[in-house]
Amino acid sequence: MDYLLALDQGTSSSRSIAFDARGRGVAQAQREFSQHYPQPGWVEHDPLEIWQSQLATAREAIAKAGLPAGAIKALGITNQRETTVVWERASGRPIHRAIVWQDRRTEPLCARLREEGHEALFRQRTGLLLDPYFSGTKLAWILDNIPGAREQAQRGELAFGTIDSWLVWQLTGGRVHATDVSNAARTLMFDVHLNRWDAELLELLNIPASLLPEVRPSAHRYGDCEASLLGAPLPIAGIAGDQQAALFGQGCFSAGMAKNTYGTGCFMLMHSGEGFQKSTNGLITTSAAQVSSRPEYALEGSVFIGGAVVQWLRDGLHAIKASSEVQALAESVPDAGGVMLVPAFTGLGAPYWNPEARGAIVGLTRGSSMAHIARAALESIAFQSAALLQAMSRDVVAGGGAPVSELRVDGGACVNNLLMQFQADLLGIAVVRPQVIETTALGAAYLAGLGGGVYGSLAELAGQWQAERVFEPTMSRDRAAELMARWERAVRQTVAN
Repeated sequence: MDYLLALDQGTSSSRSIAFDARGRGVAQAQREFSQHYPQPGWVEHDPLEIWQSQLATAREAIAKAGLPAGAIKALGITNQRETTVVWERASGRPIHRAIVWQDRRTEPLCARLREEGHEALFRQRTGLLLDPYFSGTKLAWILDNIPGAREQAQRGELAFGTIDSWLVWQLTGGRVHATDVSNAARTLMFDVHLNRWDAELLELLNIPASLLPEVRPSAHRYGDCEASLLGAPLPIAGIAGDQQAALFGQGCFSAGMAKNTYGTGCFMLMHSGEGFQKSTNGLITTSAAQVSSRPEYALEGSVFIGGAVVQWLRDGLHAIKASSEVQALAESVPDAGGVMLVPAFTGLGAPYWNPEARGAIVGLTRGSSMAHIARAALESIAFQSAALLQAMSRDVVAGGGAPVSELRVDGGACVNNLLMQFQADLLGIAVVRPQVIETTALGAAYLAGLGGGVYGSLAELAGQWQAERVFEPTMSRDRAAELMARWERAVRQTVAN
């Protein structure tokens, strides 16, 4: 059987998973790496530490699988999106730590561009908001604040990349400087209609085009890794940003199919086909993973605090000793007893987009217990995700499409049956958990398999997707609407504060 290797480079750890051609994981390895917080609101990573941790996990996964390197037909990469690296072309040395997607230092530049009236242009060309989340202003900050960087860039001596480009450069010994369309689409510099870097946006950001990687489809043979690294010159044949890779791994290949990833935050994406659809309900439009040069799109919404609310119960309130205990505590009461918890610890993401909002617990009585708060915390994940899907449905219906009929789920928190059932109840549609919940890595493997010739079509991959459990809604629609109205009232209270 053929095998595929996925490099899954995340925000807190690097992982590698070996899959067989039927999409079954056969071995994996994971290593955490350092987080750096030089100032409030600043988040950085060491690019060389990321590279070394990723290489180590790739070697370990291959060894655990007991495979000769030649049995691996292709290698795929999926990565934390928007995180920005700049390095010297001659030496491969980063000129600064990577600025992580969570970093907020470039809000003044975003504010200036908004005040100058440029947001509509960025939104129309890129599908994105003018926000520090995205890579373009991070790159501009490095050029403006690292001594000599702008002069080096103007001489063509520097290279920019998101983490996928950085890994490809390292894997190929500096022979390939490239990215895929799904990562390029997160930079504020890329025209998602034409699939190319946009000269006008580059000028507004004051970024020389010589820094930028070549953009290719997500399923594409980018080059071969150095044989000395993994034992053979494995073809790098697939790349996608983590959320687009998860959408692909879930088999959401056509318009109207949606997935939600329940991790530290929650990321919901709905494939919207070949037509660019601008959201009027607080979402962004982004490029989906693409298997050809033809543009494909997705609507996306991000919840900042998803599973992290369980970590807060554990580390902040000391309500539980381990995250795995939360379901039992929440199930010790029949419901949340009227308690609503809005985890706006770092503001609210889509569809509200309010950075000033702060967390709140409302509806407390003398009868409220820690169990009620734990249940409200779990339910907050579902409420936020339901608000996202409702926003998506409004956009889709306004565009003449049909609302989403099922939601495919993945990520660590999707194993919580109480949460998944409540999610289905709020939404009124089936919530479907797949056999393989490591869909981000699986998506990278599938893209590599397409790019490397292991698979012949998307239909072949769609046939491999299998459900592990389907959660059907049991709550009346009137009751669900009542709960969502109470949630929205609670959200308004966090904003009022």
